[in-house]
Amino acid sequence: MPNSTPDIPVPDLAGKLAVVTGASDGVGLGLAARLAAAGAEVVMPVRNPRKGEAAIAKIRRPQPGAQLSLRDLDLSALDSVAGLADELIAEGRPIHILVNNAGVMTPPHRQTTKDGFELQFGTNHLGHFALVARLLPLLRAGRARVVSQISIAADQHGINWDDLQWERKYHGNRAYSQSKIAFGLFGLELDRRSRDGGWGITSALSHPGVTPTNLLAARPEVGRARDTTLVRFIRALSARGILVGTVDSALLPALYAATSPAAEGGRLYGPSGFRHLSGPPAEQKLYFRLRSDADARRIWQISEELTGLAVPAA
Repeated sequence: MPNSTPDIPVPDLAGKLAVVTGASDGVGLGLAARLAAAGAEVVMPVRNPRKGEAAIAKIRRPQPGAQLSLRDLDLSALDSVAGLADELIAEGRPIHILVNNAGVMTPPHRQTTKDGFELQFGTNHLGHFALVARLLPLLRAGRARVVSQISIAADQHGINWDDLQWERKYHGNRAYSQSKIAFGLFGLELDRRSRDGGWGITSALSHPGVTPTNLLAARPEVGRARDTTLVRFIRALSARGILVGTVDSALLPALYAATSPAAEGGRLYGPSGFRHLSGPPAEQKLYFRLRSDADARRIWQISEELTGLAVPAA
């Protein structure tokens, strides 16, 4: 029999504006539903409008009054990021919660974004970096909690500083780890810069453990025609409540980091079970690869150069 799914209380979020990337399925969809259930108005930027509409319909079936809106966003295209940011800036509403959740994982062959970056580095890290940089005035106005969803893969491999775009030799798993390490370093540096500059933003990291989402499923757009053997195995374990989590449990670390009064900036939250694969959310020790302030400053500077976005210090 599957284990019962853990849960956490969520405070009243009435009057709060939340933005969740990757909210059309999986963990992002679950996060959007939980934030809406607590009273937040949730903006759901999606790449596929049809999937986005289906996600909204799914949330509203048990929550007819949920405040939800779709926006266009392709994190693999910096002009799309700019378009969403311009739209939200024009509306002028402070953002109180931003969950950077969307991502791609291990395309079998090297691919690039519209702007020429390796797909995982460009989407998982640079796209979100650009989004935060452009939304900074609204995040500061809302004294926002920013949660960046990394992965247990950030505890593996490292940053390929001499070939960030994997042009010489592509390794899908190593490139994925790099994207999540860079993303984690960015989230920690965002919290440091906020504290130093008085921005009022709290930035934390989360990871979902292991759960059967669509990251490893068939994704023709990233060159994967069928589900991987690994995702089929994870689905079987999840259905039996063995070792790995479910989508409902996997969303809890990010939900905790985004809403709990006890959550703090500069911390990593993940499942507390065996090897952090599943279980209730809790703070965990920062991965070794995320502990260098110098690496965090370096990746921030590189990200500014690659995206053409200079973030003011104050």
